[in-house]
Amino acid sequence: MTVVVTGAAGHVGGNLVRALLEQKQHVRVLVHQDARALAGLEVERVEGDVLDPQSLQRLVQGAELVYHLAAVISISGDPGGEMRRVNVEGTRNVARACIEAGVGRMVHFSSIHAFSHRPDELPIDERRGPPAPDAMPYDLSKAAGEREVQAAVLRGLDAVIVNPTAVVGPHDYRPSHMGQVLVDLHRGTFPALVDGGFDWVDVRDVVQAAIQAARLGRRGERYLLGGTWATFGELARLVHEATGARVPSLTAPMWLAHIGAPFMVAFNRLRGTRPLYTNSSLQALRHHRWISCDKARQALDHIPRPLGETVRDTLAWFDGAGMLDRR
Repeated sequence: MTVVVTGAAGHVGGNLVRALLEQKQHVRVLVHQDARALAGLEVERVEGDVLDPQSLQRLVQGAELVYHLAAVISISGDPGGEMRRVNVEGTRNVARACIEAGVGRMVHFSSIHAFSHRPDELPIDERRGPPAPDAMPYDLSKAAGEREVQAAVLRGLDAVIVNPTAVVGPHDYRPSHMGQVLVDLHRGTFPALVDGGFDWVDVRDVVQAAIQAARLGRRGERYLLGGTWATFGELARLVHEATGARVPSLTAPMWLAHIGAPFMVAFNRLRGTRPLYTNSSLQALRHHRWISCDKARQALDHIPRPLGETVRDTLAWFDGAGMLDRR
């Protein structure tokens, strides 16, 4: 069986490809730019772009299953419109290509950010509506991408959607935003902890749930894939337990972090690096605390591992890849 993966060179995609190869699947991947996560892997490669329908026709021809992960993640807005084009138009293109090629099933990777965080005091489950119009552009793009998938389902596509929370774990080559947080906590270069947190989920658990969704998920359904909610202080303590790294002594209240965010953005722009947080992303630290994964647990056997195990394994992988001391 030919299994196609878009976004295969990303953090989740690289882990998914490895899991599929372990199952002896024939994996075909869409390669756009950076392919470090695929080095040494026996995969069939198709050069292309989710915004290029012709390359997608070549990609999905003869495939029975497509995992669509290609996306742009940004906490700094979408000034050029690339994020919306990739996350919305790209998803529409992939879904259309799957219909035209008669692909048996598509698994679309969305995000917790496709759901509204309001009301904060109630758990988020798959019945929660989309984000408000004033939400972060990333949130709006992921919700719009889901609408493209649901529209394709009405046209005959057999598709399911998975919604991970904040993903961390091994094989994080670039690294991801969340992986960079762990690296900076280990190095002691994290300027200060922020009074907030995320729901963190292991990339390996996300991958296994997605593979189960391809087999067992119900057409048109969404499945929330959460893990453990932890503050940045709790995360720093886990990093300390794993590596002995010094825990930052300062925890900035949210109001102070908001004041400092523009300066961090400007500083990182001068360095040519991405900011660890912006005023928009700080809003997310106040929300998404109560996540219900009952549906994924019952339907997909999604049982996330302890966060401490994830932190240890991730930092061990960064260390083995020579990335902990890189500056």
